Amino acid sequence: MTTALLITSPLATSRPATSRPATSRPATNGTPKQRTSRLRITRRGYALLTILVAAPLVIAAFGVALNGGGASAGVDASSVTFEHVTVQPGESLWQLAGEIAPSSDPRDVVSDIVQLNQLGSAEVQPGQSLAVPLKYSH
Repeated sequence: MTTALLITSPLATSRPATSRPATSRPATNGTPKQRTSRLRITRRGYALLTILVAAPLVIAAFGVALNGGGASAGVDASSVTFEHVTVQPGESLWQLAGEIAPSSDPRDVVSDIVQLNQLGSAEVQPGQSLAVPLKYSH
């Protein structure tokens, strides 16, 4: 006596093939029409979208909170007055620094004068009036 063993697999029991492809459906004029796919957003997608929108807003709010309103201009201007010197013909800023503060390093004095007067370089013109930093005033 012979017994036959019948083995079935999930592939063998799948649904039969259809006569038309799954991606097209016949249109009214007889030509296949492409299906449009719909975009579906998952929970992870909503979370990512929320983070992308909210992050710049949170950063901006944090920046405003740290700034605390920033600098405000008011009527109470500083009443600091500086001593001024006038550059003589043939006089350099280095010589002027030696006259203003003979006991200080001339490089520091020149740097402070350039910064205080917002000069582009250490070159000065005869007749030019320069403010002297308070720490070098007499």
